Amino acid sequence: MESSEEEDDFQTHEWITPQSSINSIYQSDTEKGIRKLCSELLDLKDAVENLSGNMQSKYVAFLRISEEVMEMEQELIELQKHVSAQGILVKDLMSGVCRELEVWNKCNIDEVDVNDDLQLSEIDELLHGEVDDKKVTFLETVDILLAERKVEEALLALDTEERSSPELNDLGEDPSPEISPYKSAFLKRKEMLADLLVGISQQPFVSIAELKKALSGLLKLGKASLAHQLLLKAYSYRLQKSIEDFLPSCSVYLETYTAKLSQLVFSTISVATKESNTLFGEGPPYTNRIIQWAEYEIETFVRLVKENAPPVESAAALRSASTCVQASFSHCSFLESQGLKFSKLLMVLLRPYMEEVLDMNFRRARRKVADLERNGDIVQLSPPPGSPSSLAALSDIMSTGSGKKFMSIVKDILEPLTPIVILHFGGTILSRLLQLFDKYVEKLIRALPSSSEDDNLTDPKETTELRAETDAQQLALIGTAFTVADELLPMAVAKIFNPQSENREEGSGPDCISPVAISSVEYKDWRRHLQHSLDKLRDYFCRQYVLTFIYSREDKARLDARMYLEGKGEDLFWDTDPLPSLPFQVVPFA
Repeated sequence: MESSEEEDDFQTHEWITPQSSINSIYQSDTEKGIRKLCSELLDLKDAVENLSGNMQSKYVAFLRISEEVMEMEQELIELQKHVSAQGILVKDLMSGVCRELEVWNKCNIDEVDVNDDLQLSEIDELLHGEVDDKKVTFLETVDILLAERKVEEALLALDTEERSSPELNDLGEDPSPEISPYKSAFLKRKEMLADLLVGISQQPFVSIAELKKALSGLLKLGKASLAHQLLLKAYSYRLQKSIEDFLPSCSVYLETYTAKLSQLVFSTISVATKESNTLFGEGPPYTNRIIQWAEYEIETFVRLVKENAPPVESAAALRSASTCVQASFSHCSFLESQGLKFSKLLMVLLRPYMEEVLDMNFRRARRKVADLERNGDIVQLSPPPGSPSSLAALSDIMSTGSGKKFMSIVKDILEPLTPIVILHFGGTILSRLLQLFDKYVEKLIRALPSSSEDDNLTDPKETTELRAETDAQQLALIGTAFTVADELLPMAVAKIFNPQSENREEGSGPDCISPVAISSVEYKDWRRHLQHSLDKLRDYFCRQYVLTFIYSREDKARLDARMYLEGKGEDLFWDTDPLPSLPFQVVPFA
């Protein structure tokens, strides 16, 4: 403060700077400089740190890029090697192709030169020989027609020349060692025409009209055997294409595809036979060749049927196989009018397959019969209260019981069968029906109560879920079995095995009668076996009923001689007209 007052007291000169001003100026400049320098140092420090971090990251990136560059160099080297190898391969291929083309061109040129030389030599030979200009002109005309593929005109020219020229009259005879140049040239033109006709007939999509023209031309050229082979080959190719177009739809029409296949095969055989007879006649060589070809096509047809058939145990397989047999034998009967008999061959081929289908379907039917109890079919078979206990009433009750189910199973087997199948496999079908009915009787026996002595009659592995405990239920089961064996099953069999019975009402005469599949002796024997199965059921029921009547539940005898002498007993009721027990009044006995 004192200095400031002193400064104020003294007048300030321009050339004199006060000490305080000097201190304030330099002191402030020094602090600002230091602070600025510190801030710059801090900035420099941050910059150094950033530079160090960036330098490290960029060094890592540099290393990574260096590795990628090295890998890229290796890939480029490999690619360069691959390109070089491909280039060498292309060069070798081009050089090889060029060599092959040169060889091929050279061979063609030589062949053309040889042909030209042959033709020129023939013409020269004809010109220098004792042959007039008409023959040379004729040969040149034929060559032009063949080059223009005018087959009919060339054939007509050759045929006319052969008939008119005396030199060519002996062409059909054995050729002599010495043959004239003109005859040799003429025969060569015929061979060229024959090759042209063969090429036309072997085209995949040649029309029937063009095929017949080509084959007729071969016939005129004396190539009958070759023409017949080409005819069969053409129809075989057409049949193969038709079958290939149809086979994808077999999975849609599982039950009827066999009829379509049969129609394709046998109609082709029929048309080919007609064309063969028209073009070549009915000579034994051609007929035998037709038969061999047709047998091969029929064998192929049977193989296709088996390959595209549904599972053999299914109902669709049975219907499909029956349709196949019916349609095939119908077509065979039509072919017999043309002198072709394939019925025996067809039966030999189809019998194993048809028997397998029948066997598997009857096995499926036996499994259904075994499941009758599980499906609850043997229920409420007793007649309603107050109704008469007679066989007629029991037959009415059967309509909703196991008999109806059994007959539906039989119907599923018999309905798909066609008349031809029944005619050829009738005996097999009857025997399988007997086995099916025996299985049904066994199931009814298992539904009846049994004593300990008869436990060995039933299979311990098979359990019976529903049993007929009361007398009414047991009598209903027996009545059902008798109704099936005496009425329903024979009626179903007679309906399909005697088709002529339905046609007799429409007309009379031998034309209305179809062949019978089985004889009357076989049918009677079949009925007798049905009765034997019923006897087993009846005997089993009677034995069990008598044992139940004689012995109590405690296995004690309830009958003795004194009961009958005195006429007294719990279960013995004497009347003015004593009758057997109710079951023995109802159950029929032979």
